[in-house]
Amino acid sequence: MSLQVVGVPVLNDNYVWLMHDKVAGETVVIDPAVAEPVLAAAAERGWKITQIWNTHWHPDHIGGNAEIKAATGCTVTGPAAEATKIDTLDVTVKEGDMAMIGGLRAEVWDVPAHTAGHIAYYLPSAGIVFVGDTLFAMGCGRLFEGTAAQMFANMQRLARLDGETKVYCAHEYTLSNAKFALHVDPDNRELIHRTANVEAMRARGEPTVPTTIALERATNPFMRAKDVDDLARLRTAKDNF
Repeated sequence: MSLQVVGVPVLNDNYVWLMHDKVAGETVVIDPAVAEPVLAAAAERGWKITQIWNTHWHPDHIGGNAEIKAATGCTVTGPAAEATKIDTLDVTVKEGDMAMIGGLRAEVWDVPAHTAGHIAYYLPSAGIVFVGDTLFAMGCGRLFEGTAAQMFANMQRLARLDGETKVYCAHEYTLSNAKFALHVDPDNRELIHRTANVEAMRARGEPTVPTTIALERATNPFMRAKDVDDLARLRTAKDNF
């Protein structure tokens, strides 16, 4: 595989992802909260930033767009439904559209719930999906602009992907999500084991993402929700946990 994906930790708990295609010499930045550490990470590797892909409009996902674009001349792609909220967009995309890095295709999925126009980028040939704030390791995004029904549909759709698919989310929420997951699913052996691993990783200062679809199917209470009402109950409980 010609792709490399590198995480750049920024702010309190954000990850900005750099995806580099060494054959094409292209680098895509996914959801840059800020610019300086992202530009530095690319420069350190000798990578030329050619694109930015945004998943949604929240400032901690687009805050670095303008500065990176000014520094590199890159093209910014993002959700058509949120174009009025992201003034740096050059290309707008929606369900059924494609984004490209070199010769590799990313399918654009509409995954509203966290925000009304949230999208994800799924690269089937690479087994990678960038989900923004929709799916987290053992969690899901808050329902700021959407519904439990939308989030349940998102979880079900993602769950149908191959188990080895790597999931790149935008925050290091795993430890707090694990504590809630154990609270609602205390007898889940895989969850108990995973939580112990996560605690050890965080104690060493290591990132816990990317995750995989298989891990989420086994341990994520939101992906394991039986129906919309179950997910709604869990989301309300998590919001108040």
